[in-house]
Amino acid sequence: MTRATAAVRKLRRQAGEAVFLRVAGPDGARNRERIHGTPGPRWFEPGRPVRQVHGDASMFIGGLAALLLQSLHPLAMAAVAAHSGYRGDPWGRLQRTSTFLAVTTFGTGADAAAAVERVREVHARIRGRTADGVPYRADDPELLTWVHVAEAYCFLRAHQRYGRHPLDPSGRDGYLADIARVARALGAERPPEDERELALRMAGYRPSLRPTPASRDTARFLLTDPPLPGAARLPYALLAAAAVELLPPWARSAVASAPVPVVARVPAPVARAGGHAVTWALRWVLYPPPPSDPSGPSGPDEVR
Repeated sequence: MTRATAAVRKLRRQAGEAVFLRVAGPDGARNRERIHGTPGPRWFEPGRPVRQVHGDASMFIGGLAALLLQSLHPLAMAAVAAHSGYRGDPWGRLQRTSTFLAVTTFGTGADAAAAVERVREVHARIRGRTADGVPYRADDPELLTWVHVAEAYCFLRAHQRYGRHPLDPSGRDGYLADIARVARALGAERPPEDERELALRMAGYRPSLRPTPASRDTARFLLTDPPLPGAARLPYALLAAAAVELLPPWARSAVASAPVPVVARVPAPVARAGGHAVTWALRWVLYPPPPSDPSGPSGPDEVR
């Protein structure tokens, strides 16, 4: 091995460890061992579309797009602003979310059910009112379904644009059917199980969605003030521009209505080129997890 090759490998390892620590947290390695190393039946067996989508680096773009889209529901945004602590502990929230996705997608059925129950217990305690006095509760099936619909739309759209192996029509419907199982367990009502249903549900929610002071504040935080060191700012800007461009046109306009930086107004070809670059880079730095998954092989670009 040449000195240059060794240096590149060291850089790749260090960058991968830094990304994994940010996304999975200090307990990430231990959680990964438990999720993939514990024998037992899974909710989703190897080969299911949900494993392909949730194991791809395109989830970084899809996840940010989902947060921006979800924020346009005034009740959902009010609950997040008042109770999630995303400003005070943004990385903790990301780590809890990524761990939940990993457990329900790749973990044993028993662990997945336990993770869902913990989330339901948290939701049951969250109550409040918007600035306009409208009451909300986090376990409202209508809000739970909106959060799921926004995630389904963004995760799938990101995978089709930036994923290593985009799904065919059958695979896309299979993905939506897979994640509908988790949504029902969380309390969502009639989560969409195919692309036609997803489009109908998105259209059904459209009249309720609009930018608010809280959603604009969230967009500024996510796009302008991410808690990142200087070296990570440029890759994040590429990711953010790709996430905004991924949104439906009306949602993109709503996000861009906030006083946010140029990343919210990048032309589509430029945003997409940046999105492809950042997902390629993430795949390059993220090594496969060391333990072998008893329920199936792990791909080199699985983000867990």
